[in-house]
Amino acid sequence: MNDDHEWLAERFEEHRGHLRAVAYRMLGSVSEADDAVQEAWLRLSRSGADGVENLGGWLTTVVGRVCLDQLRTRAARREDPLGVRVPEPVVSPADAAGPEQEALLADSVGLALLVVLETLTPVERLAFVLHDLFTVPFDEIAPLVGRTPAAARQLASRARRRVRGTAPAADADRARRREVVDAFLAASRGGDFEALLAVLDPDVVLRADAGDAPEGVSKLVRGARAVIEQALTFSRVAAFARPALVNGAPGLVTARGGRPFSVMGFTVAHGRIIEINILADPARLSRLDLTLLDD
Repeated sequence: MNDDHEWLAERFEEHRGHLRAVAYRMLGSVSEADDAVQEAWLRLSRSGADGVENLGGWLTTVVGRVCLDQLRTRAARREDPLGVRVPEPVVSPADAAGPEQEALLADSVGLALLVVLETLTPVERLAFVLHDLFTVPFDEIAPLVGRTPAAARQLASRARRRVRGTAPAADADRARRREVVDAFLAASRGGDFEALLAVLDPDVVLRADAGDAPEGVSKLVRGARAVIEQALTFSRVAAFARPALVNGAPGLVTARGGRPFSVMGFTVAHGRIIEINILADPARLSRLDLTLLDD
């Protein structure tokens, strides 16, 4: 019996990385993704693998079902009139190196894409993530969403149109993107209006998620001049900001007295910032692993 349990645990560990990737794209939270993966293990350890021909596929659908339930619960209790929600990012050192960091960056998903996924319905998100990102057949997705395979295909198609129409495409050159983000930080620190105007796209979008924090305000701001006003406000704490990789892209982490104040993700296209996503929710910031950024 013990040997069977150990064998099952070993097989599960072979799939853990994949399952975590699925769950993170579904939930936009590393901590919630880990909980979903753990729930999949509990279900597997209770039921065993007898009769399961494709364990990886079986586990993927289990994680998908767990995540769908979580998304539905989240949607039912959400009362945010602005619809501003920034997912919990994966933060790495700006000069990330080594096989573990490279693997993390290779598997990273852009924060801008995760933001768009937050706007989908739970079933649209499931169909899109499983099919478009992990090539799960619609025949296997259909039972999870309680639809026919054809209807599941329509869900994914609807989500795909939303993603293509909304998710911005970033410049490929990471070094150039870092230069632009560094220029933004320098201009913010100096309160330099003209320098900020030079690095921001005229139609830039800023999304700030402060959660329920009484000292913070969630907001969605559009246009360079409106975003510059926010950047000049940021200048008060910009001295505490430091470069980091946010979901594999150049970003900033601001911490004061050892307490994280915000994580900022940037999307840079054609040499200018077209989107800024800021997580400033203290409750969710506290769940991020920022130990790698310690000096």
